[in-house]
Amino acid sequence: MKHSTFLVFLFLIFTSCNKELSFENETFEKKSTIPCKSDCPVITIEVPIAKNVKITADSINKKVFKVVKEIVYFDENPSKAINYNILTESFISSYEEMHKKFPTETFGWEGKIIGNVEFHSEEILNIKIDHYTFTGGAHGYQGFKSLLFDPKTGKTIFNDQLFKNEKEFKAFAEKKFREKYKIPAKANINATGLMFENDKFQLPQNIFYTEEGLLLYYNSYEAASYADGPKEILFPYDEVNQYLKYH
Repeated sequence: MKHSTFLVFLFLIFTSCNKELSFENETFEKKSTIPCKSDCPVITIEVPIAKNVKITADSINKKVFKVVKEIVYFDENPSKAINYNILTESFISSYEEMHKKFPTETFGWEGKIIGNVEFHSEEILNIKIDHYTFTGGAHGYQGFKSLLFDPKTGKTIFNDQLFKNEKEFKAFAEKKFREKYKIPAKANINATGLMFENDKFQLPQNIFYTEEGLLLYYNSYEAASYADGPKEILFPYDEVNQYLKYH
């Protein structure tokens, strides 16, 4: 009897540990079959796959996949893209179709998507997607995307849900942003050449929880021209915890 009780105890410990959300990176890569000497088209997708807690993991994985699909999928029928292998194939097949039509004008297509768990606490999970795509033109496009989740349920946390009072945080952030980028307090936010829509300061589309603090990250074109590059400002948590719902 004691032996059986001990085995049940071990089983409960094992199953409890096994239910802890974890991540394992997986890589998907596809190269063009068209012969080339340099700048050979290739796409690489490396993403963290959530595991162990099925409902939570499925919710997170579906959201990550949806975002990556929006970045790299070229086919006219998005419902066809049901996994990462199809995403990589669609990118390369789109290049090869374009190359057949314009053999001297297509070269160097590239896609590189790297995801990682940027931050993970009991209250919030942050996955960062670093993406670069080049499909012709003067230059490619590189940027970061922040995906925020409730680690218990896997549900997406949207930016406007992060703050106890978004208006108060926005006023605080604008003051600090102006100080960093030397924009006079009473001047138009775009007075020094920035490109905020409607000449009003806005929080970025991507907010990151990092080990160092809360990062506001503006990708190229979001607040400034491509030539001026992305803009960012990092707040230590002791400066902004009063505004945050999640820690």
